[in-house]
Amino acid sequence: MKRLFLALLATAAVLSFRVSPAAAADTLAEVKKKGVLVCGVKDSLPPFGYVDAGSRELVGYDIDFCKALADKLKVKAELKPVTSASRIPQLQERNIDLIAATMTHTAEREKQIAFSHTYFLTGQKFLAKVGTVKTLKDLEGKKVATAKGSTSEQNVAQAVPTATVLSFDDYPQAVLALQQGKVVAVTTDESILIGQLNNLHDPHYEIASLQISEEPYGLGMRKGDPAFVSFVNKTLLEMEKNGQARTIYDKWFSSTSGTPRPRNFQITAGK
Repeated sequence: MKRLFLALLATAAVLSFRVSPAAAADTLAEVKKKGVLVCGVKDSLPPFGYVDAGSRELVGYDIDFCKALADKLKVKAELKPVTSASRIPQLQERNIDLIAATMTHTAEREKQIAFSHTYFLTGQKFLAKVGTVKTLKDLEGKKVATAKGSTSEQNVAQAVPTATVLSFDDYPQAVLALQQGKVVAVTTDESILIGQLNNLHDPHYEIASLQISEEPYGLGMRKGDPAFVSFVNKTLLEMEKNGQARTIYDKWFSSTSGTPRPRNFQITAGK
């Protein structure tokens, strides 16, 4: 009995040690002290985060928000590639300070991390051969691809229970499976599919009008870090008010961009 008590006491001590650093986090002070804001970003997902063919640097909508936050703090922005599956563990392990990686704000994820106000709004759709996906019935009993660790996995499984969902490390792999005929569609947020469709350069594919969810993107931060969350939210609201957020949006989604899409949201407190 005494051994059991000591074992439980040791386990509690270990758990306390693991939890306390996150609970006592002051990322804002740490970033200012080290002079670097480390952002977890996508590196193969135009126009949110990808390697520019000319400069060989990471660029994109999410990258610009990360740099705007770093500029506000007068520190350098460091960009670390993450996947949908690895971004939250990377944040919790303190390998990054912030997630800026097309992450939908959900109640389930809110149990693990803190979210900023919504800085992008989109919806989940399907990339497929022209005319093959018009309703959910067209996907019943078929194979559909998406990315591991994304809300798209859960949404499509709920929308089409009879479909087989194949999850890949990233969306380019999912699109390759579509080209090879291994799946009938790739599903994720419309804003991501626009970039993937552009990369195909093939008129035989389209983004179907069918939408199965609304996806509000938030920047991810550690829980128990109120000063940093407050700084990020305050900066986002300032960017909306002074037009910087609109300028970034137009840079990547205006009619003259490679991925035109009307802006259907504003950055608002509490959303």
